[in-house]
Amino acid sequence: MRSTLASAVCISVMLAMVGSETQYSDFHLPGDYLLGGLFSLHAETMSSPHLSHSVVPTCQAYKLKISGYSYLRAMRFAVEQINNSSTLLPGVSLGYEMVDVCYFTNSIHPILYFLSNQHAVVPLHSNYTHYLPRVLAVIGPDSSQAAVTVAHILSLFLVPQISYTATTDTLNSHETFPAVFRATSGMEQQIVAMLLLLRKFKWNWINVLYSDDDYGRQNLKLLRARARGICVALQDIIPVPRSSQLLPQELEVKIQAIVRNVIASTANVVIVLSLEMTLPFFFQEAIRQNASDLVWIASEAWAIEPTLHNITDIRRVGTILGVAAKEFSIPGFGDFRVGQAKGTNWQPGDQNTCNQECDQCIRAARAVDQSLRAQGERIDFNVYSSVYIVAHALHRLLGCNATGCHKRPVYPWQLAPEVSRVNFSLLEKRINFGEKGDTPNGFEIIQWQWDQPNSPFKKIASYSTKNRQMQFVTSNISWHTPNNTVPISVCSQACAFGQRRKPRGGSSCCFECIDCKAGTFLNESADPYNCQPCPTDQWSKTNSEECNPRLVKYLEWKEGTTVMLMLFSVLGFIATLVILVTFAVHSHTPVVKSAGGNMCFLMVGSLIVGFVSIPMFFGIPTEFKCVCRQTVFSFCFTVCISCITVRSFQIISIFKMAARLPKVYNYWIKYNGQYTFIAAILALKVSIMVANMIIHPPAPVQLYLEEDPWIVVLECNKSYKLALLINSMLDMFLSILCFYFAYMGKELPKNYNEAKYITLCMACYSITWLSLLLVMSLYRGVLVTIFDAVGMLINLFGISMGYFGPKCYVIFFHPERNTAAYFQTAIQSYTMRQN
Repeated sequence: MRSTLASAVCISVMLAMVGSETQYSDFHLPGDYLLGGLFSLHAETMSSPHLSHSVVPTCQAYKLKISGYSYLRAMRFAVEQINNSSTLLPGVSLGYEMVDVCYFTNSIHPILYFLSNQHAVVPLHSNYTHYLPRVLAVIGPDSSQAAVTVAHILSLFLVPQISYTATTDTLNSHETFPAVFRATSGMEQQIVAMLLLLRKFKWNWINVLYSDDDYGRQNLKLLRARARGICVALQDIIPVPRSSQLLPQELEVKIQAIVRNVIASTANVVIVLSLEMTLPFFFQEAIRQNASDLVWIASEAWAIEPTLHNITDIRRVGTILGVAAKEFSIPGFGDFRVGQAKGTNWQPGDQNTCNQECDQCIRAARAVDQSLRAQGERIDFNVYSSVYIVAHALHRLLGCNATGCHKRPVYPWQLAPEVSRVNFSLLEKRINFGEKGDTPNGFEIIQWQWDQPNSPFKKIASYSTKNRQMQFVTSNISWHTPNNTVPISVCSQACAFGQRRKPRGGSSCCFECIDCKAGTFLNESADPYNCQPCPTDQWSKTNSEECNPRLVKYLEWKEGTTVMLMLFSVLGFIATLVILVTFAVHSHTPVVKSAGGNMCFLMVGSLIVGFVSIPMFFGIPTEFKCVCRQTVFSFCFTVCISCITVRSFQIISIFKMAARLPKVYNYWIKYNGQYTFIAAILALKVSIMVANMIIHPPAPVQLYLEEDPWIVVLECNKSYKLALLINSMLDMFLSILCFYFAYMGKELPKNYNEAKYITLCMACYSITWLSLLLVMSLYRGVLVTIFDAVGMLINLFGISMGYFGPKCYVIFFHPERNTAAYFQTAIQSYTMRQN
């Protein structure tokens, strides 16, 4: 196996041989307990990309990947701080060995090296309970794919592994990986932060690019599962090359096609879920194809990658935002990072170890230190805290106190449970592990800046993993748009107020806007695609998102119409009461007897009840009022009209039928025909009303007017018109009989001739009844109630004033006509005319 590792050249490392032809760069410090560090220190050649492991170039031949350089220094810094501390592990020192895994291409051999004993051998045992590997715990590696590969092996030996950047959810399984921990938050939190960012700026139409590896696929799966209300316009795979130095021809063609698709897409926001290895080629191609004015959202793997930030003309691609680990400041670490570059603590080895002291290394370290400070000690803190996690676990396991620790052999399987239980403060931050084996570290949303070398990554928001909320710390964001307005990335513009969405093109983000009709409303949060009907007691205008109560109309007591009707009702009641008293006082007189005798009191009593029932039409309808409206007047009027009918028939019988049909007349007199007829009519009337109430129950209902749906009318019966017709059928029949009898009796004596009065009463009834039917056919609502009450008053006044009024006039103003002699004279005159 050939190796291209050369980072050790610039950071004074030793090459350790594990296997036949494999070289590893490592720092090695002896200690009571040894830690293993796995770092990607990948260096890019400036000359030939293929170098034999036996050829070690000079410092000038390489440029160091500064992030890996900083991470291993953070581990060294933490170890030295702990060893110099007199409280954490007094009397105990930590050692470490660091190995370059070259991204994820070289993970197995370093792990076998860490698991080997002092003789560089991993012996075969049936029980490893008392086996002491070379290291007690492993820090790293950084990439998710490499971390999973390493975890499968370390978990067999229960060696605690703490990854400082691996976010993959695969490591969440405690059954598969019982000794794996992460000093960072998982993928899920990163995706939640991205989605909150999208919702903040109302971007719901996005492109998603993901790397062709576990990192990209797992992040894509989480994004798809959680992206509620966000649609993907374009989804494509970024190929992952086997080397960061060469890109095969087929992958170049693939990347060119991806960039073309991104440019052609209608979405202006691109989420890139990828490791940083492929992205230099991708962004160089994007610049070449002039992919501009886009918003790029970076995953934490490349959000603060300086090599990408330094690509020439990368600012042309648009605005780059990223999800990055929270920034923490480690006091003294920056000076330590530069000071250690000279490597004065180790003696230079032979040429093959590349451990020489060279001025170029020192100058290079100082040159990149400024860039490292600009990035913020984000991942450095994760590495730093990982070492402290192991130290605190050892502190508990060794029972350390102020005087010292109980030194004894410690096996990895003993340390793993203590690592899971750590809970301490480090630089004012609480360090512990959650249920998924990760620390609750938050994320930051950063923006790439181009003209500020000391601050290339500007923090614009902070995301808390505890409450899953994002807080923006600045509104000063530089957009590549006219007037610095927030870019728009939607398939369809948001609908206007009260417009529903009609899906278009099979995507929930692409739609047409349709107005909600009157009487419906749009509940945007519940169902943006359908307009909901308003409740029956509410209404809405066109394009509404809420319904308002309808205006309830009924004949109120305070209205002028009600006052007038009530006044006439009182006057009628008083007038009828006067008639009742007058007839009672003069009940023995011929006028009262000719008007019907005792039947007059039945009629007058019915009229009084009719006038009393008028107030049932006023105020809010109740069931009692509705029963009164539908029955009282109708029954009272039937009583009156039946009495008038009987009285008319009886007068005609006396003057015309007594001589012609004496037997019939005798039967009528003998069996009190008038009362039998009235009783039969009233029994039939009661039957009709009861049947009508069963068919059309007189209960309050709400009637909605088509001409004005904002108004709801309180009525007593939904089929009031039909109920009125049924109740009035008998009355109409009796009124026709009255007209007929009045016509037959038009030549009777003046004292007994009631033709014109009965005609007047029946005319009032017919006119009001027909007018009410006409109004009910044309209108609905309060106007019908008013006409109904007015019709009742006219009919009641028609009988009281038209029938009983003339009788009272004779009684009060012409008492000489109210004598038996006067009536006898009138009869004799009629008889003489007939002869």
